[in-house]
Amino acid sequence: MSTKTEHVHFIGIGGYGMSAIARVLVDMGYKVSGSDMARKELTDKLESRGAQVFIGHEAKNVTGANVVVYSTDIPKDNVELQEAESRKIPLIHRSEMLARILNERSGIAVSGAHGKTTTSSMISLVMEKAGADPTYIIGGEIVDIGSNARAGKGPFVVAEADESDGSFLQYHPEIAVVTNIEPDHLENYEGDFENLKKAYRKFLANVREKGTAIVCLDDEYIREMLPDVKCNYITYGLETQADFTADDIVYGDRTVSFNVKKGNQPLGQVKLSVPGRHNVLNALATIVVCLQAGIAFPAIAEAIKAFRGAKRRFQVIGEAKDILVVDDYAHHPTEIEATIQAAKSTNRRIWAVFQPQRYTRTFFLLDAFSRAFAEADRVVIADIYSPANDTKMEVTAQALVDLIKQNSNENVVFMPTKDDVFNYLIEAVQPGDLVITMGAGDIWKVADQLAEALERE
Repeated sequence: MSTKTEHVHFIGIGGYGMSAIARVLVDMGYKVSGSDMARKELTDKLESRGAQVFIGHEAKNVTGANVVVYSTDIPKDNVELQEAESRKIPLIHRSEMLARILNERSGIAVSGAHGKTTTSSMISLVMEKAGADPTYIIGGEIVDIGSNARAGKGPFVVAEADESDGSFLQYHPEIAVVTNIEPDHLENYEGDFENLKKAYRKFLANVREKGTAIVCLDDEYIREMLPDVKCNYITYGLETQADFTADDIVYGDRTVSFNVKKGNQPLGQVKLSVPGRHNVLNALATIVVCLQAGIAFPAIAEAIKAFRGAKRRFQVIGEAKDILVVDDYAHHPTEIEATIQAAKSTNRRIWAVFQPQRYTRTFFLLDAFSRAFAEADRVVIADIYSPANDTKMEVTAQALVDLIKQNSNENVVFMPTKDDVFNYLIEAVQPGDLVITMGAGDIWKVADQLAEALERE
């Protein structure tokens, strides 16, 4: 990083990833400005800490900036991007700015198709409660802390390492976590899963000398690449002979408890305030990371109990008339299955409400999506949410509905708009039901609207 007098400007400062980096730079003493299309909670929080936020993109917003940060979502014709180029202000991608912060200290980079946000949030919370004073930069808000970023004085920087566009290859971490590997974001890998797997191999090759990789042995693709991993590595998992594993797992209503073993040595019991088998794995990864960072197991077990999730990760939005409304970021078939499985532990009737995100993802994973809803009692599919940088492909939400009916669940309906979904649910849900909205788009608004309506009634 350069001197603290540097003025850093963010195009799209209100997104989770961008706002997290901006928050850390503000706390480090940098002058920070940024722009976004709308005012939101994250921009308000940044302003309250001293950042200057412009609503709307205008060329003059970059005035005085020494560096301009952009993300993959910013189109090339953005006026601020073009103005920075014409003024010859250095332009750097979000991931490069994150790499500067992470690579300067003892970086803990969490990668994987699923579980990045939850695992990095869990690690950050445990470290903070155990007194390690970490810096963390996370793509989702930690519910217990009410923030997605913080500049700590300790040696560790915890961050998500995003494989979606290959940007995680800029990180040189002390500790690298790989939770799992699956074919997603293949539009950035020439449609070839082998290219994505090669990227993970390169990511692990970037671990510093004397650093450690912490990987989930349950994942077949991770097992496949382990013979090529040159750095020290530690494995965790539930289905295999991992270095760290869990037994005596008890699933409760929005909770799970289990005993942790290192080889044949029992370390003790852990109780989580979040549900699901996938969170047992996220917790195991967290435990191994924190042990590597020098935190004792009893302190880890005590701190992890306080973790109540990250925003949009099995987040309870409301409960009224004995109807539980939950929202989750699940946007990939494996995530949907895991989320529904976690919901089943509540012993309620499950309404799985899914909004596909991106034509590309829906096209490439259509068959897998169609098989992901078997455990739900009722399924509602909304229209495909397509962000600005998406590529239109020959696939529809109705085609997904037809395949779900054929491959996994006959109790499925298509409700194109969010209003259609809300109107259908408010008439159909009954006491004892759990409604879970899923997707990386804006389906969360239905959960908010439904919870408010049930409260009013």
